[in-house]
Amino acid sequence: MFVGSDDEARAAATGLLDAAEATHNPCALSFALQAYVAFRDADPDRARDALRRGLVIAQGSGNRLTEAYLAAVLARVEAEHGDPVAALGYTALAVRNHHDSGNTIQVRVNLAVLAGLFDHLGRYEAAATIAGFAFNPITAALLAESDTTIAQLSDVLGDQTYESLAKNGDTMTTAEMVAYAYDQIDQARTELNAVSK
Repeated sequence: MFVGSDDEARAAATGLLDAAEATHNPCALSFALQAYVAFRDADPDRARDALRRGLVIAQGSGNRLTEAYLAAVLARVEAEHGDPVAALGYTALAVRNHHDSGNTIQVRVNLAVLAGLFDHLGRYEAAATIAGFAFNPITAALLAESDTTIAQLSDVLGDQTYESLAKNGDTMTTAEMVAYAYDQIDQARTELNAVSK
């Protein structure tokens, strides 16, 4: 997928699942189901169903690492093709698991996904603040949409406002940013739930 071989990635995902099912190992199975991110654009429902199944298996077997990875991937699928409230919940789960384990690199990746989601939801100031903390060469390499998010935020907010907000985020500690992100997620959920009623 990362090199643009989407058809091959989808074929490999199907093969992985068959092999993982045969192991009767919940870790192998939940991890193999994560490969269904390859269907994110071609068949979002199939991707979502497989990823949710993997998440349930990971949670049921106590595998918090795979749970966090699956939650992060589900957040992206839901943000692009589904339910933004669910995307916020999955992002919070991924951030919490990675933050609790001290995995600061993955925390930044998950927060970069959140910045993109907030940009999509029109929560531009929060998106820019989080982007300032989250975006770096690693997140840019893992999330092709990073440049698009930054360009969009700069366009909407203006370069000077974007840079100011991003700089504010960049000065935060990981704990401060995680607390800020949780607060922004709660606010966004409240607003989205109020609109849907």
